[in-house]
Amino acid sequence: MMAIIGASGSGKSSLLNIIGGLDRPSAGQITVNGRNLLKAPDRELEDYRLHDVGFVWQQSARNLIPYLTAQENVELPIIAARARTAPPAQRARELLDAVGLLSHSDHRLAQLSGGQQQRVAIAVALANQPQILLADEPTGEVDSITANQIWQLLRELNRRFNLTSIIVSHDRDIARVVDRVIGIRDGKISTETVRQAHSGMLEEQLSQEGINGESSEALPFGRAACRSR
Repeated sequence: MMAIIGASGSGKSSLLNIIGGLDRPSAGQITVNGRNLLKAPDRELEDYRLHDVGFVWQQSARNLIPYLTAQENVELPIIAARARTAPPAQRARELLDAVGLLSHSDHRLAQLSGGQQQRVAIAVALANQPQILLADEPTGEVDSITANQIWQLLRELNRRFNLTSIIVSHDRDIARVVDRVIGIRDGKISTETVRQAHSGMLEEQLSQEGINGESSEALPFGRAACRSR
C-alpha cells in the first residue's frame, strides 16, 4: 500500500491517471504487470481499465449515479466487466458488507452521508475485482473522524483482497496505514520512504518531508528507509 505526496501541481494526479490508463505520457515508460501502457492500443487500454484497475475519487459523484441505490451502483461495473463471480446482486451485497454498508444497500445517495457515499464508491471500485486500486484524495471531502475510518477501511480491504493500492493524499494520517511513501516534486520522484517496522518513525519522517503537501522547502533526492530500534 503506497502513498504519493507532494505540493499542488507537482504531478501526483497526473501520475495516477497514467498508471490507471486514463492518460498517455508523452515520453518515458509505464509498465504495469508486464503491460506497456505507453504503446498499448486503445482497445487494450480499455480492457486494462475495465478489468485490472479500480478508481476512487475525491468526489464520490465521479464513481456513483445519484438516482440508483447503493447496491445498483455496485452492480453496474460488475455487469460491465462481465466478471466471472457470483451473480451481480449477490456480489454487490458482499462488497457492501465488506465496506460496512450492507444495511444501506437500498439507499440512494441523498440518503447517505458523505462518508457513506465514499464507502459505496470504494465498493464500486472493487466491483471488477481489480489488481490495482487507485485513490485520488479519497478523504478530501470528509471530516477527520470519517477520514480515519476510511484509511482503516482501505488498509483492511488492501489485505483482504490482496490489492496493490496507490493513494494520492495531503492527509498526514495516511502515514498510519501505508507501507511506502513517494514524494513528487516538479513531476519527478524526490524522496521514497519505506516503513519496515515502526509506523511512528515513518510518520516522523513524513512530517520532515512535508506530507501536508504545501511546503516549498527543497526535498533531497534519494531513498530513505525507516528501521525499528
